[in-house]
Amino acid sequence: MEFRNTYEDPRRASAYDELDLGGTYGLVFRALPGLLQQYVHGRRAVDFGCGTGRSTRFLQGLGFSTCGLDISREMVAIARRRDPVGEYMVIDDGDFSALPRGGFDLVQSAFTFDNIPGFERKVRLFRGLGALLAADGILANIVSTPELYTHEWLTFSTRDYTENHAAQSGDVVRIATTDYSDARPVEDIVWPHEDYLRVYRDAGLEMVRMERPLATRDEGIAWKSETSVAPWAIYLLQSRRMTRTGA
Repeated sequence: MEFRNTYEDPRRASAYDELDLGGTYGLVFRALPGLLQQYVHGRRAVDFGCGTGRSTRFLQGLGFSTCGLDISREMVAIARRRDPVGEYMVIDDGDFSALPRGGFDLVQSAFTFDNIPGFERKVRLFRGLGALLAADGILANIVSTPELYTHEWLTFSTRDYTENHAAQSGDVVRIATTDYSDARPVEDIVWPHEDYLRVYRDAGLEMVRMERPLATRDEGIAWKSETSVAPWAIYLLQSRRMTRTGA
């Protein structure tokens, strides 16, 4: 399957920039600070698939020194306008050669791998990202669960895409974002937990924690599926070579 970035589109990039850290997305961004505080021991961070810089600026707010990476020139242009003093780079697919090996305490990837097809491509990218980690560095991979594509959410709708229910690992699924102005559905790749574990293993990474945050009914928000079905998985990973040596 040929790589295709859903967001390599000026209209889509502009619409994506309308999103904030709330709604269904907010379940991730309220869980991350505590996880990063517990597991990350340093302030140097790379945000892989930074898009328009939303997730990069989130890390800056937590005190990290950041570098945002994306293959979409449209997205990075918006990120630079939003954050003129921030560091943002357009990279070719899988090319991390401009970054120092072992130079980062945190590598974050927020929803990026939802748009990346293929087992071997995922392994290659995770291997490259793992090489950027310092000895005790953490790779935080935030992805959609398969259930995201078969339920209704505060921020998303899948009711028009009933074919998602029959999707198998690696299949294309469609989902509409209801919180921005672009009504076109996004095409993602469904990828279950067991297959992510296989990717991590082959990329030389080891999972140290996984979280699937849920909402609660006493928050005063008209949640849909968020209180009973987890839309996101947050994986915290370390290089397996480092965990073996006790570094």
